[in-house]
Amino acid sequence: MATTLEVSYFNTFWLKRLKNKTQFRELTNTPAPETIYARGGGTTTGTPDPSTGEGYINPNVYEDWFIEESRIRGGYNNTSVDFGNKAYIVEESDAQERRQNAIIYSGIINSKTGINNTNQFPIGEDITRAVDPASGSIQKLFAENTNLIILQERKVNRAPVDKDVIFTQEGLPVTADSTKVIGTPSAFEGNFGISRDPGSFAVYGYNKYFTDRDRGVVLQLGPNGLNEISNYGMIDYFRDQLNRLNPEREITGGYDVYQKNYVIDIGARGKVVVFDDLINGWVSFQDYSPQLMTSSQGEFYTFKNNAVWQHYVGSVYNNFYGQQYESKVTFIFNPQPTRTKTFKTLSYAGSNGWEATVLTNDYTGVDTNPQEPALGDTTYLDTGQTILSYDDGFYTDPNTGVEYRAGFYRKQNVYYAAIKGDGGTGVLAGQVLTSIETTGLKAQYLSVTLKEDGNTDPTGAKQLFSVGTEYNNR
Repeated sequence: MATTLEVSYFNTFWLKRLKNKTQFRELTNTPAPETIYARGGGTTTGTPDPSTGEGYINPNVYEDWFIEESRIRGGYNNTSVDFGNKAYIVEESDAQERRQNAIIYSGIINSKTGINNTNQFPIGEDITRAVDPASGSIQKLFAENTNLIILQERKVNRAPVDKDVIFTQEGLPVTADSTKVIGTPSAFEGNFGISRDPGSFAVYGYNKYFTDRDRGVVLQLGPNGLNEISNYGMIDYFRDQLNRLNPEREITGGYDVYQKNYVIDIGARGKVVVFDDLINGWVSFQDYSPQLMTSSQGEFYTFKNNAVWQHYVGSVYNNFYGQQYESKVTFIFNPQPTRTKTFKTLSYAGSNGWEATVLTNDYTGVDTNPQEPALGDTTYLDTGQTILSYDDGFYTDPNTGVEYRAGFYRKQNVYYAAIKGDGGTGVLAGQVLTSIETTGLKAQYLSVTLKEDGNTDPTGAKQLFSVGTEYNNR
């Protein structure tokens, strides 16, 4: 129901409700003070019935409403009341904008003084910094000393913090103090970035490591700038694996502070690849594929299946996430590359328990003479028999009782064995004797794979210090 009020003041503008609750008084037979109750809907006395509404009366409009004056003391032409100046201007266009090549920073936070302005982004101040949009979006930020490392998809930049860079007439940069939080970014030499794989980033000391899948390389960022560590004997591997990698597959990297290695998982056959800082080379593949990697207090940890796994603990080796694996190493012997040789023996210095499972040489070659096509064979290989480990090759002659070893012998802690052929992959035209009827393998180079035998202390440590072969020319 509408209410009409007669107002006797100048320039009134605000009609406000004073009472918004119904009061009623409940009388008791005791001399105790009356009990006052409040309900919405009107004023009343006595004891109303909420279920029927009986006992309620209409509100008193002269008690329940009041008028607020728009001018001080209600005087004619006195100063008018208003909302005053607004702290911030309302943006005319408040649509969200994503600037993938820019960063923005908030106000300061100081725990000592209790100042916390991290929720303030005043647009009237210079609080943004942008890099070249042609180099792609910003994927990773890393603060180092007084610099901020900005990694884009195709470029790596460095911006000073609380400083700025000015240039002399000769074009040389000079660092100067500045009120800017983030100074002018400058790019490192080389058209490399981190692509879209910020998870591959790892840092130890003054070196940073990451991948650039778009260019098929693995990079190290150090005091001397960017360095392609994938060039150290692994150019083909990383070029091929990164180029054929599923775009949805994340690359995970971490630094193993226990072994001083950069470990990277690019999703190739469920293995990680290990780079050793001490020799500047890639040293091994390892049979595990973690979700995350990190180091803390000199130990290396990985995350897998909602669990944290610590490496290099206990007496069980080659066990990753509860599954046991076997180690193997492949060697290529190629002395005097242009000469044909006969490889006679194989030896190694290390632990007991290694066996040579694969011994192969180079292909025979191709004869492109169309009138004698049988002289060429592109599939023929000379292969050697498996050389059993020192323990697995042990047997006793049932007739004489003499003990023999069919694999490696040991003398002065060096294990050695003769190389015997197993006939190769076929018989060449005009061949008189096969490799199974002779000693040694004739080739220009010899490939040998040593692996654990699986029986000699299968969960223990296996060491391999050196591997060699004896050969004759022709």
